[in-house]
Amino acid sequence: MTEKDDVTYSISDLAKEFDITTRSIRFYEDQGLLTPLRQGQTRIYSKRDRVRLKLILRGKRLGFSLSETGQLFELYDADKSSVTQLTIMLKLIEQKKAELHQQMDDIKVVLMELVTVEKRCRETLVDAKNNETKNIESSNQPSSVNGELS
Repeated sequence: MTEKDDVTYSISDLAKEFDITTRSIRFYEDQGLLTPLRQGQTRIYSKRDRVRLKLILRGKRLGFSLSETGQLFELYDADKSSVTQLTIMLKLIEQKKAELHQQMDDIKVVLMELVTVEKRCRETLVDAKNNETKNIESSNQPSSVNGELS
């Protein structure tokens, strides 16, 4: 073991480095994704824990669930050759891409609907303002009876 492998981190070190709360880190630990050593009540995180935390956060940004990330960790722990892990990762990536494409399609439909509703609202508003103006103008006109002004 080299000196670099002996590097350890406190929970607050990791929280500061990754700009997350200590509560989040404890949650990932509760989910079995991180396994720090303990000295009494103090958690001691290894380089491995730090790398896993980085992967958890990257996975979240990419839309992977904690369960999916946990699956990948389990595969890696069981098969260090990473062939199985990479194959599963590629399948997960395909699924995420398909989900994102579906979301983009859904967003496009909603945007088109919003544009249509907005156009109708604007047209109705213009009509309402025109009618209001006509009503005000007609109420300000002097009334005439048989062509005579009153």
